[in-house]
Amino acid sequence: MKTYYFNQNLLKQFLLSIFSVIAVASICYLSTNYIGYRSVALLLLATVSILAIFVTVFPILVAATLSALIWDFFFIPPHFTFQVNSSEDALLLLMYFVIALINGVLTSRVRHLEKMELQKEERQNAIKLYKTIFESISHELRTPIATIVGASDNLLQKNPNLSKGDEVKLVTEISIAAFRLNRLIDNLLNMQRLESGLLKAKLDWCDVNELIYSAINRLKDELTNHKLHVKIPNDIPFVKLDFGLMEQAIINILHNASLYTPANSLVTITVCLIDKHICIIISDNGKGINGVVPESIFSKFYRANKKNAGGIGLGLSIVKGFVESHHGTIKVENAIPSGAKFTILIPTEVLQLSENSNFADSAS
Repeated sequence: MKTYYFNQNLLKQFLLSIFSVIAVASICYLSTNYIGYRSVALLLLATVSILAIFVTVFPILVAATLSALIWDFFFIPPHFTFQVNSSEDALLLLMYFVIALINGVLTSRVRHLEKMELQKEERQNAIKLYKTIFESISHELRTPIATIVGASDNLLQKNPNLSKGDEVKLVTEISIAAFRLNRLIDNLLNMQRLESGLLKAKLDWCDVNELIYSAINRLKDELTNHKLHVKIPNDIPFVKLDFGLMEQAIINILHNASLYTPANSLVTITVCLIDKHICIIISDNGKGINGVVPESIFSKFYRANKKNAGGIGLGLSIVKGFVESHHGTIKVENAIPSGAKFTILIPTEVLQLSENSNFADSAS
């Protein structure tokens, strides 16, 4: 298959080279009386030089040879013969062919070397990225596994000095570590599904309140030291979403807030309907995204603070993929007066249940 595509590409290069030379020669033939046959050589030489930027060596050899033959046959007196009566024209033809050949081959060679250098740089970047990813994943795996192993050993040893409260604490540590491990594996699997194109949102009627509070409940340990403020209208209707995907998207944004904001920070979740679109806004009062290109935050393996932050940088990239699977959009910007603000906007069907428009506020 690879050979087939290579041969097909090479054939296209040959056809491009031949067609370009013939096209330029045809235009020059119609203008010979105005520009002279020696000027034609410069135009054909320029054509070969430009072709060298786009094609490889062998098509350039064909283009240089063909252009020299066409110039000799159609333009150098006597016309329509390869005979050259003037020694000056013969020398000019020879020099044209040599210059066209050398110029074309050298240009093509330089382009090839630049391509090789670019590929080398890409390989080095890929190796560096692989190393970073491997170290991040190793760290993210090692931490919860070490917690689980350590806590399990303490429980299995049945230490008489271990109180009931200590046992509960150890079990809680195991639970938190297991959830962290499960989230990491879920993120890796979800990224694979997104990249393979196999992920499709399965839409069904969802209760927005249930969606938001289910995500919060799954992150209750990470958000213990944060203040939560949820703002959802009383009359918010049922909407058609993929509950699992959107729950995970909200979890990832909230987890990101728990990582990048200090203790006692306020995280606000606001939900509303805007022209048959469900709008979910999650903001915090941390440092925000100053000095960062907003779009880069959704890049795969992006981490704002590689040294101190946990995770492997997949969370927000997955959020973007999940939102886009609903044909929605997500953007991030600095909140006022401080912090980061994520806005999710998804087109959806609605099932209206009441007509009250009061807001239900809750804080935790």
